[in-house]
Amino acid sequence: MTATDRSIELIHTAAQAAADKLAHDIIAYDVSDVLSITDAFLLASAPNDRQVKSIVDEIEERLQKELGAKPVRREGDRDARWILLDYVDIVVHVQHSEERVFYALERLWKDCPELDLPEDAKATRGKAAEHAKLQAAEESADLGGDWR
Repeated sequence: MTATDRSIELIHTAAQAAADKLAHDIIAYDVSDVLSITDAFLLASAPNDRQVKSIVDEIEERLQKELGAKPVRREGDRDARWILLDYVDIVVHVQHSEERVFYALERLWKDCPELDLPEDAKATRGKAAEHAKLQAAEESADLGGDWR
């Protein structure tokens, strides 16, 4: 069994919405062969809680406006470290970058086929690592400042 056309349409719209809000490392998996509760997972991350919430809001708004889809469940809003949107056909996970590394959902689903995504979403691969390097360089520069 593979993800339905509807699931793929939802994934593409959600991925584009996430990319438009500058999400990092957007990836989608067809989990239909291993899970009976959903067809696909979309994973995305952001470096801070505010951006996580912004990405989720954009995904929710776009899926409603463009495809008439509303989530049956939304979890994790309070802390905005890992927000889950359950659309039955797909499940969207938007995580703070630290949670993304810690929980490593890609490792759990690596045996599932990866779904093709819009070019803007593919272009986000590696952005979390890039952001972490820039942040580390800035912190290092701040610590190594002039002490006179």
